[in-house]
Amino acid sequence: MNFFCRFFFIAALLLVCQPASAEKRVALVLGNSNYKHAAMLPNPVNDAAAVAATLKGAGFDIVDSRLDLSAADMRRALRDFADQARDSDLAVVYYAGHGIEIDGTNYLIPTDATLQRDTDIYDEAFSLDRVLLMIEPARQLRLVIVDACRNNPFAETMKRTVSSRTVSRGLARIEPTTTNTLVAFAAKAGLTALDGNSKNSPYATALVKHIATPGLDVRRAFGFIRDDVLQATGNRQEPYVYGSLGGADIALVPVPAASTPTANPQSETRRDFELALQVGNEDAMNAFLAQHPDGFYASLAKLQLTKIAAEKTRVAATEKARLAEQERARLAAEGAQRRDQEKAAADAKAAEERRVAAEKTKQAVQEQVAEVERQQIAATPPAAGTPPEIIKMAAADASADEPAAGPAAIERTQGPSLASLSAEPPPGQLVKSVQTELRRVGCLTAAADGEWNTASQRSLTLFNRHAGTKFNVKLASLDALDAIKLKSTRVCPVICEHGFRPDGDNCSKIVCAEGSFLNEDNECEKRRAKRPIARREPVERSHRAARERPRPEASALQSHASGSRASGQVVCDRGGCRPVERGCHVEWRTFAQGGPYEGGGGNVQICR
Repeated sequence: MNFFCRFFFIAALLLVCQPASAEKRVALVLGNSNYKHAAMLPNPVNDAAAVAATLKGAGFDIVDSRLDLSAADMRRALRDFADQARDSDLAVVYYAGHGIEIDGTNYLIPTDATLQRDTDIYDEAFSLDRVLLMIEPARQLRLVIVDACRNNPFAETMKRTVSSRTVSRGLARIEPTTTNTLVAFAAKAGLTALDGNSKNSPYATALVKHIATPGLDVRRAFGFIRDDVLQATGNRQEPYVYGSLGGADIALVPVPAASTPTANPQSETRRDFELALQVGNEDAMNAFLAQHPDGFYASLAKLQLTKIAAEKTRVAATEKARLAEQERARLAAEGAQRRDQEKAAADAKAAEERRVAAEKTKQAVQEQVAEVERQQIAATPPAAGTPPEIIKMAAADASADEPAAGPAAIERTQGPSLASLSAEPPPGQLVKSVQTELRRVGCLTAAADGEWNTASQRSLTLFNRHAGTKFNVKLASLDALDAIKLKSTRVCPVICEHGFRPDGDNCSKIVCAEGSFLNEDNECEKRRAKRPIARREPVERSHRAARERPRPEASALQSHASGSRASGQVVCDRGGCRPVERGCHVEWRTFAQGGPYEGGGGNVQICR
């Protein structure tokens, strides 16, 4: 028994001690520029070539580079790479070209796609989910880099088979379901990337600069890429990374075994601190301080508590400023006394000043966090064997030329950006906050339950329409939350059913005065008196009766002929009245039918 235990322990130790160079690293690089049914993109082929050369120079075992792929070629490339990624440790896919988002799903577009209708996307393009599924067998890291956030001509010409189907610019936010998976976008979800004025796009230029740095954790590498792109584009384009990794550093290019840096004794403390930041509330920070009461991260935790308190103060001040502004607007609309209006205006001004002060306080705390961390990094000497590239980056972080505050200063420190970890609330809390603000501005009538359902998407669509914004309605974002908070008054109008009209924030029933009715335009309309309809028939009947009434002489003739051959009837015309012969009868005829009187007609004798 002891022999087997020692055997398995030694075998496990040998596996753990294998050098980093034994890892199998594979990459697929795709670049589509020459589109047959859209304008040519100048940079994707150049960008793909630069990335492929960088990965080959970094010692990747396989770098499969393919350019200007049709749908068939692209399908073949993905199938081939799936076999290569099956037994790999690190699998990387880079794509440059056109991409499109339909109903929250992202697609990569081959060069021969036409996309005349939105449903053609399923036959002519390849979903990003398929790419993620293809590299899922990789054991240590799965990385997909999508430089496909450009303005898409297909989205403008594509016919919609269903009017409610959304086709947005840029790409949609994605949350990988597999662990140790990252998806890097050249621009934030819903926004577009720039091609730049040089041979390569700003994103590809920054990517080849940092991605193959030996020993550099992939998260920090993308932090540097983000900083470079923001600087190159004047803050117009911000790359984004979706997904999560564990606490261990993962580099695309490992440090040579002889110069592997010593382990950081504070790595466990840092990991606990990052978990507390992800929770992002006072209880998490207090729990961290109870476990780690001293040291650098304890100081950061205390600053985070100060920042949380500053944020609460800011939120409360913002709410008071909003209520004060509403009160001022209400009094002005109702024509209140001048003294009351002046007091309300003064209260609103004071509340706004307190809100601005709270914003400045929060910003100062954030700058203090960044400054403390920068000083700590500057005071910590590099470990023996640290690569020169890492030392150079650390020196740049500690340099006085670098800004002390802001996300860039925080990201180039130990591990992920502190600002990025603490800035965005948990998804459920973010959704609930957006729903609450949409209710405040009158765009949502349902409850703020934290579920981003159809009603919530419809409410954000209404906000976009009336506020002139273009946020992606498929998800709740911080950008949308900030934009809604800026609106101090109602944005979406009150919509009432037929028979009701808006009354403030409610609907009141429309009551029409007596003699009026509610028309289809939801307005009261006075009833009109019925006009008499001229009918000629009664008049004609009276004239007919007068004509048919026998004259006195006709009565005499009728009585005189009682014993003759007369039938007992009398017929009258312009020539007088006479008995109707036996076997004949009297019929009424119009003048056109042979009647005696023009314009009216009369009785005539009919014999058959």
